[in-house]
Amino acid sequence: MNLLEYEQQIFLDAFHENGLLVMAKGLGIERIFLSFLKVYCDPANLVLVLNTTNLEEDFYIEQLERENVSPLPKSINNEFNANERQKLYLQGGVLFLTSRILTVDLLCDRVPVENITGILVARGHKIAESCQEAFILRLFRQKNKTGFIKSFSHNATGFMTGFNHVERTMKSLYVRRLFLWPRFQANVQEAMDKHKIDVVEIHVPLTDSMVACQAALLDLINACVKELKRYTTAIDTEEITVENAISKSFEQIIRLQLDPVWHQLGAKSRQLVSDIKTLRLILRHLTQYDCVTFYNMVNSVKTSEKQFGQNTGWLFLEAADNLFVCARSRLYGDQRKTKKPKPEVDTSKPETPQLEVCPKWTALGQVMEEIASHNAQADRELGPGRVLIAAEDDRTCAQIREYLCDGSDSLLGRLYNKSIASKGEYIEYSKKKLIAKQQKVSDQQTLTQMEGSNQATDGSADILAGTPPCSSQEAYFTLLPEPVTVIHPLHGCSDPFSLVRTLGEVQPTYVVLYDPDMEFVRQLEVYRATHPDRPLRVYFLMYVGSVEEQRYLTSLRKEKEAFEYLIREKGTMVIPEEREGKNDTDQARDTTPANAPVNTRKGGQSTDPAVSKVIVDMREFRSELPSLIHRRGIEIEPVTLEVGDYILTPEICVERKSVSDLIGSLNNGRLYNQCVSMTRYYKKPMLLIEFDPSKPFSIQGKYPMSSDVTMQETTSRLSLLTIHFPNLRILWCQSPHASAEIFEELKAGKEQPDAATAAAVTALAEGIDWSDRYNHTPQDMLIRMPGVNFKNYKNIMNRVRDIAELCTLSMEELQGIMGTTQNAKLLWDFLHTEQNAEQTTSASKPEQKAGKRWSKSYKR
Repeated sequence: MNLLEYEQQIFLDAFHENGLLVMAKGLGIERIFLSFLKVYCDPANLVLVLNTTNLEEDFYIEQLERENVSPLPKSINNEFNANERQKLYLQGGVLFLTSRILTVDLLCDRVPVENITGILVARGHKIAESCQEAFILRLFRQKNKTGFIKSFSHNATGFMTGFNHVERTMKSLYVRRLFLWPRFQANVQEAMDKHKIDVVEIHVPLTDSMVACQAALLDLINACVKELKRYTTAIDTEEITVENAISKSFEQIIRLQLDPVWHQLGAKSRQLVSDIKTLRLILRHLTQYDCVTFYNMVNSVKTSEKQFGQNTGWLFLEAADNLFVCARSRLYGDQRKTKKPKPEVDTSKPETPQLEVCPKWTALGQVMEEIASHNAQADRELGPGRVLIAAEDDRTCAQIREYLCDGSDSLLGRLYNKSIASKGEYIEYSKKKLIAKQQKVSDQQTLTQMEGSNQATDGSADILAGTPPCSSQEAYFTLLPEPVTVIHPLHGCSDPFSLVRTLGEVQPTYVVLYDPDMEFVRQLEVYRATHPDRPLRVYFLMYVGSVEEQRYLTSLRKEKEAFEYLIREKGTMVIPEEREGKNDTDQARDTTPANAPVNTRKGGQSTDPAVSKVIVDMREFRSELPSLIHRRGIEIEPVTLEVGDYILTPEICVERKSVSDLIGSLNNGRLYNQCVSMTRYYKKPMLLIEFDPSKPFSIQGKYPMSSDVTMQETTSRLSLLTIHFPNLRILWCQSPHASAEIFEELKAGKEQPDAATAAAVTALAEGIDWSDRYNHTPQDMLIRMPGVNFKNYKNIMNRVRDIAELCTLSMEELQGIMGTTQNAKLLWDFLHTEQNAEQTTSASKPEQKAGKRWSKSYKR
């Protein structure tokens, strides 16, 4: 792989210094990343790669294998046990790892940290101080001061959210340099100008009905936006505009602003957000799909009882009426043009459809004709040029395929008959379709006699004449075998490099960009610059004066503004020398032992060398909490725990639950069993309920809580849980940061836990606590009896053998054991008062309980 001049400069800058590289989308950041992998694929190095997906790893390994690189990188996942991973670390080379596995291996000292050459981090814009990757880099810098750290990102707009996002990211990455390479960089511009693409811009006009539909939808979106601003004061009015409302990231912008106060919003504000989303979807259908699909979308919203009952009023606006009328006119023609009244109307006869052909289909057909004529005159040695058609998604690709194979009449007729037409109309339209098809076949046979042996071999004439070279089912991606004509979606592929692979494998001479896409346009520019000897013509189709055009221009503007913002930030940010963490001072972590006594005579340094420690279950490393605990100066020891998630002290065990986790555990009873185990083996069991920091800190909505206890409500189940386990303490935390702070406070001045002891505690373990001398079933039954509480139940169990003997004791004997007359009377009355049949079961009778002794001296 030969790098372009600007790519060589990028590689050299990032190679010699640690830093964060931010490139514009489509400029080939995967080529830079691949070059680094190629350099470090050597047993003498040990380079770890973080934050990549399995598909990305497969792509990089495949590309390196094509270039005969040895040894190839290895992907380490949960299929490798600890001993196998340790051997792979010692072998060196490049290793792709999941963050959870590497975190545990670093904490367990399975990784030779001093041998690590460096770490490559993909998706740098997603690195935050609480994420696993930041935790790994912190552990790495503690023991290795010489290894490199390099991060890569092609999402400049990702650094626009939050305060000082790029500076905080660089702090978490332990880097001091920021490398910025936008599309308007002089070196990039010069490289692209050397090998310009032959671009044919085709501005496709919208039909009158489409223009009317677009205007109506924009009016409706504008009305909803104004209402949202009026009802919601928590949003940034500069961001909530009609221009942003038509962009793909609008929902993300709104959710980012409204999530913290979502529980405080009224029903109308929430519905307005939903209505804007619905209108955006309809607007996308207008330019993306055919008239039948668009009408079905509009009609489903209009006729839906739910939408009609819950919408915020836009359905009753005049613009909505215009939208419905114009959407229907695309199927049956504009009936408003005929002003003369019809004397007689036969309502029993269905309307004759006049289906409007998608304007882009017509333009695409003309482009394919032009390509066919060029291929017919092509040099015989070079052969006909290959064609790549790139469209937005799979649905658009499928429609393009069917249009090129069967024609617009067949495609629109099938869609109309499937979703709209009545039975009689379907038969009539099918007859017309059959006649038209026979006529096309006849016309093609004329064509065959005229051309004879000089017929074009590329097959494009067959497409346009109406006789498909292959059936629609066989022509999804590869439309024609000769010349190769491929249709590929721009988005929605499971493989992020699918389009790049196709571009390299097909090596097209003609590319038809059916839908505008900023990233793919730049990928074509890089492809042209890296293959200067191959001709490339790009047909760029775009609806002129449409939201599609505006959406494309907005994406260009936002990325340009993001880079301009980063350039200003780079020029003003002050970065300390110790940012890279190569000295003994760790700026990203409080290395002072948590809650250690402070000696003011020694400048605040701790005089206690003991290090605070927390035992953490292996499965908890999927969350952010272990990283934040470590950041507060508390050491983390990963252990496989069967009881609890965090062991803070020998007495404190914590089970962590997110809100969704909590509801699920309450529903299936798992939380009850977990609480039983914690209360059995630890004196201070705790349940930590942790909220999402981006969501409202509330478990109750705006409606008042019901006084009725029902098992369908989470609050009722929590209340029953606290009644059942009086020793259980519940910690409410609004974020992982708050949880780490509470843990530090709970450990203040306490004894440190032991990992071996914590790992030995299992659901079936014995000899851990004094209460395990007793059978737990009769013990739990005793605790639930009236008058028995956690202050007196131990005395009863120590002095009474079983429940049968307890029933024979007098009031005075019970009072001597339990200490108070009131509790003794409650228990005596419960044991000796006859209950009604409706209030008891046979299993609760004392004579049947007698055989269940609680002492373990009697075998269970």
